[in-house]
Amino acid sequence: MSLSRRNFIKNASLAGTGFIIVPRHVLGKGFISPSDKLNIAAIGAGGKGMVNLTNSWNKGAENIFSLCDVDDRQSLAARKKWPAASYYKDYREMLSKVGKSIDAVIVSTPDHMHYVQTIAAMEMGKPVYTEKPLTHDIAEARLLTEAEQKYKVVTQMGNQGSSGDATRKIETWVQGGLIGDVTTVHVWTNRPAWPQGIPTPKEVHPIPPELAWDLWLGTAPKREFNNIYLPANWRGWWDYGTGALGDMGCHFMDVPFRALKLGYPEAVECSVGSVYTGFFQEANYGDSCPPSAKIHIQFPARVSMPAVELIWYDGGIKPKRPVELLPDEEMAEWDGGIIFEGTKGKIMAGLFGRNPTLLPTRLMKETNLPEAKQALVPGGWDGHQNQWTAACKKGWGSYTSSPFSMAGPLTETVLMGNLATRSYMFKEGNQYKGRKKLLWDGQHMRITNFEAANQFVRRNYRSF
Repeated sequence: MSLSRRNFIKNASLAGTGFIIVPRHVLGKGFISPSDKLNIAAIGAGGKGMVNLTNSWNKGAENIFSLCDVDDRQSLAARKKWPAASYYKDYREMLSKVGKSIDAVIVSTPDHMHYVQTIAAMEMGKPVYTEKPLTHDIAEARLLTEAEQKYKVVTQMGNQGSSGDATRKIETWVQGGLIGDVTTVHVWTNRPAWPQGIPTPKEVHPIPPELAWDLWLGTAPKREFNNIYLPANWRGWWDYGTGALGDMGCHFMDVPFRALKLGYPEAVECSVGSVYTGFFQEANYGDSCPPSAKIHIQFPARVSMPAVELIWYDGGIKPKRPVELLPDEEMAEWDGGIIFEGTKGKIMAGLFGRNPTLLPTRLMKETNLPEAKQALVPGGWDGHQNQWTAACKKGWGSYTSSPFSMAGPLTETVLMGNLATRSYMFKEGNQYKGRKKLLWDGQHMRITNFEAANQFVRRNYRSF
């Protein structure tokens, strides 16, 4: 028989056969019955990987089929929770050996490995859920954006706030003109919560027997093992992480990025914090991210929207309190916030856009606030992974909150801040050369007025 999937389902229904589960072999390659379980594989099974696995598993609604982690200590909890899942240390071996039985892949590894692991799964036609930031480098983000269309697989980045009710509410308020034309946005975080602006360690520590250190390094340059890098401090080192901005930017910046329909920025500039080392000097440790930073990212005018400057603050730096905020009122939340400045008013919100508030706050009672126009995600940001698994079953074209078509350009914008930071510290002889406004050609992914900055658009990979 050579029935198409559509005709098969139609004929089965008309015949009254009472099918509940349509077997995969009937649907054909790439089709998963909505009533069937996904076989999910995880690359990175500890820490955030465990969270993503648990939420995607959804109390047994899906099947955790295979686990991969370079550190047996980190993966221990996942291996105990899903003992039937196969286990590997090398993601390439996992995809090679059990790839045909895998329906979807979750990537929750350090930033420097996101691209190579995600693209490997996409090339096999697998839907992917990749943690934020989507990639370590700007060029990698562009490649994954293009890969989504090329391979036509369901994608989602792990910035769960994009599924939150507040994100959709702020989008409706801003685009509906509630505060007029927005020309400035302030975004700040209390991160980093790990060491930054510190010297590269010289001491060599023994490699733990549970850790495959060379696989952990992956695409990054060869380096001797030191305990300072693991399990989470890798975020503060340029070879592996993307600092406070990379960690939290995709959460905080996502809200204005959507609400203001931002695209490629056109310019970026920054300043960074200092470390006291007997006399005050800027933290110029080439391997480590700075302890704090303030970054200005400028966007051109869009259709019906004026040019915007987005200002990012981290490491304890905050913007000035809005004059509309009473002295005893909290400015957003303890871990960071967002302030939109419009020609008719201001909106203040916390992480994921939580608790969006008009300023002055009395306007919340005096204003008839519109409901979110975009459909809410069941469970809000807690339902981010479940939204992805549901879309995996429906197939290509199904809606997710943060597909790579959205997450890729957002990640590029976030990483532009890091490009500016690394360029700021660029030194030739005794002179810093990168302390200027950098002009960006988004289409061609190039800084046009400081060639040395372009080395940070994409790094070279080590063979491993």
